[in-house]
Amino acid sequence: MNDMDKPVGRIVEAYKAAVYAKDVAAFVRLYDPAVRVFDTWGLWSYEKAEAWQTAVEGWFTSLGTERVKVRFDDLRTVGGPDLAIVTAIVAYEGVSAEGAPLRAMQNRLTWGLRTSGHVLRIVHEHTSAPIGFEDSKAILQRPSAG
Repeated sequence: MNDMDKPVGRIVEAYKAAVYAKDVAAFVRLYDPAVRVFDTWGLWSYEKAEAWQTAVEGWFTSLGTERVKVRFDDLRTVGGPDLAIVTAIVAYEGVSAEGAPLRAMQNRLTWGLRTSGHVLRIVHEHTSAPIGFEDSKAILQRPSAG
C-alpha cells in the first residue's frame, strides 16, 4: 500500500456516493476551484468548477428517478501526498428507482490530484473511450479479459 491509497480511496468512495445520491455539492467539492475537465461527452473541456458544476447539474437532473451506480476497476495511483495521478476504468450503471439495471457503460479515467488547504482535490480529469476503426463510434464496454 502506498501513501496515496487511503486518500484516493476516500475520493473514490465520495465520488461514488455523490453520484448515487445525485448530490451536486458533494460531487463538486471533490474538485479544485480551478479544475480543468476533459469529459467524454458534449464539450471539448470544462474550465473551472463552476462550468463543471453546471454540467453535473444537467447530468443529475436528466436522470429523473433513476440512480447511477459507479464502480472503479483497475485503479492505479502514482505520486505522493501533494501531487498524484490516478487512472482507472470506471463503470456507470443506470438503475431504476426500484434498483433494476437499465443500462451501463464504461470509460477510461485519469485524475490529476493536488493537495490544497490540506485536502486532496481533483485538479484535472480526463475521461475517454476508444473509437472503433470501422465505424468511428465510441466503444463504451471494455472487452472481457480472456
